[in-house]
Amino acid sequence: MLKGLGRWLRAAGYDTIIADNGVADRELIEQARDEGRLLITRDRKLIEFRDARKHVILLMSNHLQDCVRELNKIKDIDWSYRPFSRCLLCNHPLREADPGQYSQIPEESRRIAEQKSERVYWCDHCNKPYWAGSHVRRMRKTLSGWQDCR
Repeated sequence: MLKGLGRWLRAAGYDTIIADNGVADRELIEQARDEGRLLITRDRKLIEFRDARKHVILLMSNHLQDCVRELNKIKDIDWSYRPFSRCLLCNHPLREADPGQYSQIPEESRRIAEQKSERVYWCDHCNKPYWAGSHVRRMRKTLSGWQDCR
């Protein structure tokens, strides 16, 4: 239900699992409990399970910006925690790319990164490069705005 919010939490650097569709409610709660995670949801049925309130944050909002505001009120989220330190697709921690992996980013982006001495990061799980293009500047601005969105 909140996959977009989950991706933004990853962008902020939080270890965030995004549940697959169709996973049983009990299984989600047990995973949160077993892994010491919080389960963020809009599904009111999840809080009906025994001990679920210890592991479930129930959001009422429907839109991303409203969910961010609501989550900020419930939990003190630091949207500048460790930005862009995790893969947005799979959640694995990123590492600095090896020089040979630079060739997998667009030539113009590679040239700009080299001129600015910006690092390129790599997800070993997805074999995907990450670099500070204009999309990252826009995302940093969004994360910064959410820091004050209480």
